Amino acid sequence: MELVDLYDENRIPLGRTAERHAPKGPGEHRIVVHVCVFDSRGCLLIQKRTPEKRIWPGLWDVTVGGGVDAGETSRQGAEREFREELGYPLDLTGLRPSVTVNFPEGFDDFYIVNRDLDETQLALQKEEVSAVRWVTLEELLAMVKSGEFIPYPDGFLEFLFSMRDHFGFPTK
Repeated sequence: MELVDLYDENRIPLGRTAERHAPKGPGEHRIVVHVCVFDSRGCLLIQKRTPEKRIWPGLWDVTVGGGVDAGETSRQGAEREFREELGYPLDLTGLRPSVTVNFPEGFDDFYIVNRDLDETQLALQKEEVSAVRWVTLEELLAMVKSGEFIPYPDGFLEFLFSMRDHFGFPTK
């Protein structure tokens, strides 16, 4: 059973945990993280979720995503998810989420990183990720339109692409 810490609507810890997928009570929220890796050409590394995934099976998504475990910070959860899903030790020291999106059950922190990764050297977690590839914004928007990619709003994806060169996001 995966446990998550619970927070109030202001992201103040409630001092309680809950099962990750169990319904949350009024005023109970959890943290989810996503990491978006862009290369020096401005392409985004995306992953294809396995058909066995509970949510959005078989669809493409941003580089990495997942729930933050009880006792972890958002950054620690993002680093762990990256290591688990792609077999790569990503260091996010000193980096805060680039944007946080509120959803009914919690907070979704998006980290933006610039890094030239060789996708053939990644060790994909077979239970979660079936493939990875680099895409341009135009390719990504076409994938959303065709139903191959999780239906993020076009404007949000455009925002992520526009943020990749701002505010000193790390390139190490």
